[in-house]
This record gives sequence, C-alpha cells and structure tokens, in this order.
Amino acid sequence: MTKYLITGASGMLGQDLQKALAGREFTALARADLDVTDLEAVRSAVAGHDVVINASAYTKVDDAETHEAEAFAVNATGAQNLAIAASEAAAKLVQVSTDYVFDGSATSPYDEATPLNPISAYGRTKAEGERLALAANPEGTYIVRTAWLYGAGGPNFAKTMLRLATSHDTVSVVTDQLGQPTWTGDLARQIVELLDADAAPGIYHATNSGEASWYEFTREIFQVVGLDPDRVKSTTSSEFVRPAPRPDYSVLGHDGWAAAGLSPMRNWKAALSAAFSAGALDLAR
Repeated sequence: MTKYLITGASGMLGQDLQKALAGREFTALARADLDVTDLEAVRSAVAGHDVVINASAYTKVDDAETHEAEAFAVNATGAQNLAIAASEAAAKLVQVSTDYVFDGSATSPYDEATPLNPISAYGRTKAEGERLALAANPEGTYIVRTAWLYGAGGPNFAKTMLRLATSHDTVSVVTDQLGQPTWTGDLARQIVELLDADAAPGIYHATNSGEASWYEFTREIFQVVGLDPDRVKSTTSSEFVRPAPRPDYSVLGHDGWAAAGLSPMRNWKAALSAAFSAGALDLAR
C-alpha cells in the first residue's frame, strides 16, 4: 500500500489533501510538526513513505519583499530538502508551485515549459524551489503550479470578500488582473489523480479552467451565495498599490494533462458552485 506524507497539512490545501486521501495510509505534518528547513528532520519524516506532497509554503507575498531570506528558507531550501529526502527514499515528490513564477506579461495562457521570470520576492523563492527540487530528484519530482486558491481551511480572497460584504454596502475589486480562481478541493483531487495515473514526473498546471478578473470572480462569489453582485464595484490595481508586484496575467495552460491521460480541472464557475455546496465558502468554518 502506498504511504503518503503531506507537509503543510494544516493549511488550506493540506486539509483538502487529507480529505482526498481518505481511506489511504498517510501522515499529515503541520508546520509545528516538521521544520522543512531542517534537512535531518525532513529525512526522518520522509523515511518509510512512497509519496511526499509538499503543501508547506511561505505565502505572505507582501511580507516576502522585506523577508526574502525567510521565504527562501521555506519555499526554496525546504523544497530542496524534501526532494533530497525523497530521492534517498526512492519516493515521489509533488512540489506545489505558483503562477507567480511568471512575470504576467503574457496575453495567452502560459505553457508549462515557459521560461520563468518572477517579479516579486515570493515568486523568486518559489521559482528557486522548483529548480532545486527538480535538480535534487529529477526522476521523481512533479511540479504542480496553481493559482488564486480558495477553500474552507484557511483565509483567502473569497472569504475576505464575503466578510467585507457583512460590513460594507459595496466592495471595490480590480478588473485589470486576470487569472483562474481555483478551489483547493479540486486541486487536491487532481494531485491524487495525477499520482494514481502513475504519470511521468514533470511540470503540470493545476488550476480550474477558464479565466476571470478579480472583479468577475467577486461578482460570481456574491451571485453564488445569494448576494447582489451589483454591490461589487470595479477599480484598477493602480488604486491598490501593495509592496509586492502582482502578475497582471496569471492564466495557465493545461496541455500537460493530455500527456498524463487526464482531463484538466473543470471550469472555475462550476468549481465555485460546488465549493459553496460543500461549505467551502462558509465563514463560520
């Protein structure tokens, strides 16, 4: 029986990975349980497992601009440590990555083989995590890039918008950043399907299909939960200047799934409706 190790297990994706692996043998380690920057601790944790899914990450995008070394330790060194330990244990590694490894200047979906060009500290650390993981375990590493995540198990954009809706008559959301809202429930199941298919190691883009601006995403959130979508007002990113630059275009192409014999993830609107039905947009959770 395949034995799985989930790192970052208390996070939003980590919690949904545990649901996706229900009925199988897995170990779930939160940040408090495993310091991925400690190679010897990582070696001990990985030993005896066949698959490692690394959902641990330093995700404070703005803070990373002034704490890049801390972000690097988790996102790059941590990924390398897990890849080293996985290689030594003859285990597969799934390294979860991000759209932030690209610069956002594209006008059509990013191919899996597009050269990386991050524009933020967070993006640089995640890009280096990809490189180090592939170098340390080239025959067993899967890079799974995703974006715009929301789910039941943690803070996220969708929950923020719903919280603001309880205290504001309107919310202003940018129209000039495009991406793919992605439910962590779908992402977790797609990762498990990838492993079950015994697909070739490599790079896969795992986002819900289609595309939307943050404004369009928010209007759909309001619509799905029964709020008036006209309470969502449009603005531009120039009105919301933040420390870390964001990619203007974060749409990822999904050609890699065909080679694995799998279908890409469903459209983001269908996923959002399913997430709501599953309670993933319930602020009480």
